[in-house]
Amino acid sequence: MNTMISSKKKYLRVLSIFAILFITIQGFAQKPADPKLDKMPVALETDYALSSLPPQLRPGATIYLLDPSKGYYIARKGSNGFICFVMRTAWEWAEFRNDVVTAMSYDAEGSRVIFPIYLDVAAMRASGKFTALQVRNIVIDRIKKGIYKAPAKAGVSYMLAPVMRTYPATPAEHKVLTMQMPHYMFYAPYVTNDDIGNIPNGQADGPFLVNPEAMFLGKRKAPYGYIIVPAGEKERAKIVADNKVLLKRLADYKPFLK
Repeated sequence: MNTMISSKKKYLRVLSIFAILFITIQGFAQKPADPKLDKMPVALETDYALSSLPPQLRPGATIYLLDPSKGYYIARKGSNGFICFVMRTAWEWAEFRNDVVTAMSYDAEGSRVIFPIYLDVAAMRASGKFTALQVRNIVIDRIKKGIYKAPAKAGVSYMLAPVMRTYPATPAEHKVLTMQMPHYMFYAPYVTNDDIGNIPNGQADGPFLVNPEAMFLGKRKAPYGYIIVPAGEKERAKIVADNKVLLKRLADYKPFLK
C-alpha cells in the first residue's frame, strides 16, 4: 500500500512539473512581438512634419521621412538649416510602440548634435537586431562616452504641430496620451527645474524643464534638457483652427490621433 501511495505521489509530482513547463513554454510562445511600425502616407507625413515649424520656416526646411524597414531618409533637402520629421520611437522609455507619433523640428545646432540620435535609434529599430532596452542602453553609453554631444550653443526645437501622441511624464511611467500642446523647446543642457524656479519638479503652468535621460545619467549629467514654453492660448487656438484639415487626415489615418 505504501509503495502504491509513494508511486502515486511521484506521478503527481512529475505531472505537475510537466504542467508548469507546458504553461511556461506556452507563455513564451504567446508573448507578442514588438509592434511593427507602419509607413505613414508620404503626403500626410510630410505635411505633419512641416506643421511642427512656424510657416515662414517651412519652405526652406529639410524634410526627413521614415521608412520603417530602414530608418529616416531625406525626402527634401532644405536651405535654411532647419529640419523636421515625425518621431515614432521615444528611446528613453525602452519600449517599441506603434502609437507614438509626434512631429518635431530642430534648428542647425539641434540637427547637428541631437537629431543623429533619432537617426540611429530608428535605424536600430528597423534592423530588428536590438530590443528597445538595448537601444536605450546603447544611447546612454554613447552619451557617457561623448559620442553624442550636448548642444554647444542656445537653440530651439519647434513643436508647433496641432496634435501629438507621446509620453507626458518621465520614463518611470508608460502611459501615452494624445495632446494638443504646441510649444517651443529651448536647449538647456544639464539644467534642472530648480534652476529655472519651477518647483516642484516641472509643473506645466509656465516654462518648465524636461530631460528624460536624467533618470539614467543623474542630475546635471544629462545633456538633452529642454526648457518648454507652451504656446499661448490664442496662438494654440489659431494653430488648431488653421490645421483642421490636417487634424482630420491624421484622425482618419489613426483614430488614436483624434
